[in-house]
Amino acid sequence: MKAIYYADDDILEIRLSDAPIVKETSQGWNINLSFDVSGNLVEMVVLEAREAGLLPALLDTRKAA
Repeated sequence: MKAIYYADDDILEIRLSDAPIVKETSQGWNINLSFDVSGNLVEMVVLEAREAGLLPALLDTRKAA
């Protein structure tokens, strides 16, 4: 598992697997889930993560590209 927080954009990206993503879905306006071919969760992206109360649980902080 790898979590990256993009402070400038307040985005938290949690990567659970290196499997290729084949399907993405939104859970509300600020949470996006990505799945592999077997339906396993590969990645979760949370917009406005700090406002949602998900921080300070961060492992790595970077600037968005």
